[in-house]
Amino acid sequence: MKTLKLKSILNLRTLILTGVITVSMFAVSCNKADDNNPKTEPASSNQDITEVLKSISGNSEFFTAENDFIKKGGKVPTFGILMSALEKTQLTSTVAKNRLTVFAPSDDAFKSLFAALGINGINDLTAEQLKPILLYHVLGEPVFSYQLEEGFVPTLNGAAVEVKLSTGVMINDANVIRANLKALNGALHVIDKVLLPPSKNIVEIAAGNPNFSILVQAVVKAGLAETLATGGPITVFAPTNDAVIALLGELGASSLDDIPVDVLSSVLLYHVVSGRVYSSDLPAGPYTVPTLNGGTFEINASTLKIKDLNSREANLVPALLNIQATNGVIHVIDRVILPQL
Repeated sequence: MKTLKLKSILNLRTLILTGVITVSMFAVSCNKADDNNPKTEPASSNQDITEVLKSISGNSEFFTAENDFIKKGGKVPTFGILMSALEKTQLTSTVAKNRLTVFAPSDDAFKSLFAALGINGINDLTAEQLKPILLYHVLGEPVFSYQLEEGFVPTLNGAAVEVKLSTGVMINDANVIRANLKALNGALHVIDKVLLPPSKNIVEIAAGNPNFSILVQAVVKAGLAETLATGGPITVFAPTNDAVIALLGELGASSLDDIPVDVLSSVLLYHVVSGRVYSSDLPAGPYTVPTLNGGTFEINASTLKIKDLNSREANLVPALLNIQATNGVIHVIDRVILPQL
């Protein structure tokens, strides 16, 4: 039986998973010119990324009539707010000197964010608030459209962005309006919305969802709340309340109080995998996955099923996969899986 290997461009450390985490490279193409000549890498290859931002800001040469965004009435983007944000967070030199990919929100994208937040502008946000947002727009390698693939790709923030291709090219819920601007130290892709990273940890997300109230009670009783809130990165396969209630029925238990704390802790840790494991990281077919319990379970991405060491099966809930937290990822399952106790 093979052991799961994950894709990552950040070489994330893991506590349990062994082996090499492979590199996942992608980039974005958004207009017909790029589609017809996918290996074209236009523009200022003798300038660093920050200099390219300045040179394209308000410059219609880089946003021609061939661009669908312009055809639909979009304005030529400017990037003054992004440059100010980089300066305020002291990230300008980082973006200028390292080999990176930057998804660059326009000034209009930032203004939409400010309106949604009910603030006047960048001066109403601290550097500490801005920095994780900016790092969520940066990948640790230069990537262009010919390296494009769907899935989740880690950013320098730690969390991942999702590349979606079914309705055009999108990064999370932002459209790419200009791709493949080549800089001396990397690649630049212009987007029409500011990307917001996760802001809550795994326990906070579970505690805020009534479908996981019993699971949260179990985590607290087992003394694992702090571990799951501050540890990581980790991936949690989270059973719903209905799944926990069904297990209690199987065991003939009336409540969590009937389960010894050490047993409860072992069961909960059996649902936790080290590292950020997104659905797009899972190879097709059955693979054995090590857990923080010390045991393993089998996962099949083709059927979205998990089989525990007792041959009991749980289903991954398709609509509730890849819930991102500050310290990991949550996938919802419809049955509690059990280690060999």
